[in-house]
Amino acid sequence: MSRIETIISELSSISNNPRKAMEDYKKETGKGSVGVMPYYAPEEIIHAAGFLPVGIWGGQKSISKARAYLPPFACSIMQSVMEMQLEGVYDDLEAVLFPVPCDTLKCLSQKWKGTSPVIVFTHPQNRKLEAANKFLAEEYRLVREKLEKILSVQISDEALNNSIEIYNENRQVMREFTDIAANYPNIIDPIKRHAIIKARFFMEKSKHTALVKELNSALKSLPVEAFTGKKVVLTGIMAEPNEVLDILKDNGFGVVADDLAQESRLFRNDVPSGTDPLYRLAKWWQEFDGCSLATDAKKSRGPMLMDMVKASKADAVVVCMMKFCDPEEFDYPIYYRQFEEAGIKSLFIEIDLETTSFEQTKTRVQSFSEML
Repeated sequence: MSRIETIISELSSISNNPRKAMEDYKKETGKGSVGVMPYYAPEEIIHAAGFLPVGIWGGQKSISKARAYLPPFACSIMQSVMEMQLEGVYDDLEAVLFPVPCDTLKCLSQKWKGTSPVIVFTHPQNRKLEAANKFLAEEYRLVREKLEKILSVQISDEALNNSIEIYNENRQVMREFTDIAANYPNIIDPIKRHAIIKARFFMEKSKHTALVKELNSALKSLPVEAFTGKKVVLTGIMAEPNEVLDILKDNGFGVVADDLAQESRLFRNDVPSGTDPLYRLAKWWQEFDGCSLATDAKKSRGPMLMDMVKASKADAVVVCMMKFCDPEEFDYPIYYRQFEEAGIKSLFIEIDLETTSFEQTKTRVQSFSEML
């Protein structure tokens, strides 16, 4: 097995078994894990406390108990998170950090039934005002205070600034990875690409950075691959379950870039420089654009995706539409019209973690491949 295969295998194993990653971290450091709900929570505060931030994105499963607490039109991420926390899956977490940028997250934050304490905070949506930065910095100060109390630690500005730099390095390395991986769509197929990125949610960031750095160097030493399939850019909240990525791979599609909330949106921008760490984290939210969950009066997502298609020489955009996600559904008609005007081809597929049959998705992808 080559070093590239070894690294990919290690990262894939971590992304597929987060509980083991949590147990290994506790054995190594003596400290536990703090859950991080979607989207865009300041993981750096948890990292600065010495605990492991663990992403909570639900999973592929049938829903029964959660129906008593959430309406059937809540997205499947929240349905599966509710189902799993009712089953006690998240009870080993020291706390759960809960941003609430959408209505379903607001609802779920008030109905958490797990034993872990919940820390809820709000992102301002009128984001371009200086007052928004000050508001969010104050929200983060309250998050820090609550974490200090729950975890029985002190989180200094120095430690937090250091954690921000560690995370910024990871963001830079991940941006480099996505650029390099676009040249090797046979080696870094859609499933492996997703696993490498997803492993970020369950690893201490400097360790993830080191592995991906090594992977980047190994990939760059290879000649650029000839790829006979079609290159696509993914956009949406997530591209799970893995069966969706399997279908893309089986039909000869290579993912050369993405605009997914679970993937590249998280490392699109670095946290800006400064001395006040909480203000720096707040400023990141102000500078972040191109996401349905971050109000953008200029609607820059369409032009951003078109630039992404051009830069990556992609053949099309695949819209991974999370079922019942209102913010994403509101954005779609706007950038779809922009694609049509620019002559960019796109495919709309529905994402639902509760799905067990993927025949409709398979048919749509096969037909789209033939059209291209």
